[in-house]
This record gives sequence, C-alpha cells and structure tokens, in this order.
Amino acid sequence: MTANLLDYDLEGLAGYCERLGEKRYRATQLFRWIHQKGASHFDEMSDLAKSLREKLKSSSEVRALTVKAQHISADGTIKWLFEVGGGDVVEAVFIPEADRGTLCVSSQAGCAVGCRFCSTGHQGFSRNLSAGEIISQLWFAEHFLRKHLQSADRVISNVVMMGMGEPLQNYTHLVQALRVMLDDHGYGLSRRRVTVSTSGVVPMMERLGLDCPVALAVSLHAPNDALRDNLVPLNRKYPIAELLQACKKYLQFAPRDFITLEYCMLDAVNDSPAHARELVQLLTADGDATWCKLNLIPFNPFPASGLARSSHKAISEFAKILMDAGLVTTVRKTRGDDIDAACGQLAGDVKDRTEVTKRMAKQRVIVLTPEFVQAPKPVTERANG
Repeated sequence: MTANLLDYDLEGLAGYCERLGEKRYRATQLFRWIHQKGASHFDEMSDLAKSLREKLKSSSEVRALTVKAQHISADGTIKWLFEVGGGDVVEAVFIPEADRGTLCVSSQAGCAVGCRFCSTGHQGFSRNLSAGEIISQLWFAEHFLRKHLQSADRVISNVVMMGMGEPLQNYTHLVQALRVMLDDHGYGLSRRRVTVSTSGVVPMMERLGLDCPVALAVSLHAPNDALRDNLVPLNRKYPIAELLQACKKYLQFAPRDFITLEYCMLDAVNDSPAHARELVQLLTADGDATWCKLNLIPFNPFPASGLARSSHKAISEFAKILMDAGLVTTVRKTRGDDIDAACGQLAGDVKDRTEVTKRMAKQRVIVLTPEFVQAPKPVTERANG
C-alpha cells in the first residue's frame, strides 16, 4: 500500500527513510519540502538524490484531502470543506486578525459527545481522522494562503483544535499531528499558540500534559453538574469537580499559566446573574482567581438546537459579575457566521453549505478542482448560485 507521507511526524519519517535504505537525515530534507515549502511532487524536491526520488515515487505520495469547496465570509474568514470519504466531509476555518492568523482544525468526522449547542454533535459520529488528515488541513490552508495573500512569510500563526470532533477522543492521531505542527522543520508553531479544546475527557487531559503539552481550552458552559449534564452529556462520566481538578493538574505542564474555560451563552438557560455568581463561587473556591480565563461565546443558532443566543445586555452583565470577582473574562467576537463558520456551527453538510443561496447572500464561493488543490494559485471567484 502506498504510504501517505503526511501521516508521519519527523521521527516516523526518519524510520520510513531507513526502511528505504536511506540515511535518517534525508527525512529532515523531505519533511521541510512537504511542510515548509508545500511540495506534493517528488520531482520538486531538487536537493534529494534522484535515486531517492524514484524510491519515493514508487512507494509513497503526499496525499492531501480533496477540497470540496471554499467559502469566504464578508469579514475575511475562510472556510474549507474537505472530503474524507464515505460521503463525509470535515471543515477547517481560517480567521484573520491584525496580529495573528488562526486556523481552526477538525479532528473527527462528526462528534460523539452530542453537546446540545453544537451543530456538529447533532450530525452524530462517523470516524476519527488520521494524523495525515488532520495535518492536511493545515498543509493546504498555509500554502494556499501564502499564494492567495501573496505572502512569502508564514500566514498561520495559531492553530486551535476546535473544529469538528472531540480531539481527545482521537488521541493518538491528534498527538502525532501536534508534533508536526510544533516541529521546527515543519510549521514551527509555539506550544502557546497551539490549543486543544476538549469537552472534558479527563484521563486524556492528563496524558496530553505528559506527552505533548500545548495550550488547553475546556468547554465548561455551566456552573453546576445538573445543568452541565443536560448541555454536555460527557459530564455524566466526568463531572465538574473531576474536570476542574484535571485542569489544575494540567497547569503543571501547560505552556501558559492558565486554562481557558469556554462558556456558550444560551438565552434563559445558563446566562442569568445567578448563574454568573455560582460560576464565580465554583472557580474561586480555593481563593485563587488567576488559574483560568473565561471566554464567553455568544451562541450561534442552528434550527435543530431549539436554543437561542443570549442578549448583548445579558452577556455584558454576566461578564461584569465575573470580572468584578477578579476572573479574567473575554467575550468572543463572532466571525464567519454568514458562512456557517462560527463556533458551534461546523456540521459538514455539503448540500446545505453550497446550495442555500439566499441565506448566504454575502458569501463568496470558490469551487476547487483537484489540480488547484495540488498546486494552489489564485482562481476566479464566482457568485454563489
């Protein structure tokens, strides 16, 4: 079977080169060509011996995911739909800001956790992505964006594992992909700028701290177990007390001195002043308000949820209670909601994403051909529809 070189971290690629009868240092050259330069054809790799290139041609390939479509929001956010076989697609989102470029990456096709406020969870779980399928999203986005934005420098400075799926339920492939992101011969990202978001898979949080500590974001969404049981079913297995204990233990290994706690603001569900005061009591029980930062996320509605977004007034009042108690609190700016790329909206429904024209009137769509995927270059945009 032909090997996909995107599936290997540097150590794995060194072992692969050895099996081909080559020196281990060849892996570093090959790794740089693939990840730093975006090469997908071995003939491009000019400093590799011709004999090695012939071996690679006969035994391996750089096989990226096929891009079904690309959507560009009015605010500059870009969403890609990647085909992963079996009728499934996953989504990645690029969020440009003045001081950073953030890529939101998927780890699974669908999700088994089933949080009430998450569109992905409503579609159910299909399968885990391989390490190569995870890293392929970054590989494509980085090298497309360099050409699209005509930049010689790295465009993506931050990666957040906050796309489709629960990353810690695909642990082995997640860690392998993270190592490629962090490797100086790959994407050279700082551990502080790579974030894994989890709904609270407590045992795997501890493993991540030992194996590959990066920034951690935890989906909290409620100040008590009764409410969180309803919003995040995983809480029935790993209740809040266990989750917070795991968070504080992770701080021993984390590249930052805080854990981000995400809190989706749901109208008349978890957004009252009483909920805010209960949250303060929960998070400052030991007298320390510095170990976490709260990120309040305005809910992005979708029909199947039966939920509504908290009002601006309710969110502001909630945030003030937290800040007055000494908790660092931010309110996430909603980005890309006109292309269903906002937090909680990723569901991978290709038909809904590419054919519903009225709802996406502000959207620009690029349909990408296989040739474009292999060799990114500017293409002509067309109006949706």
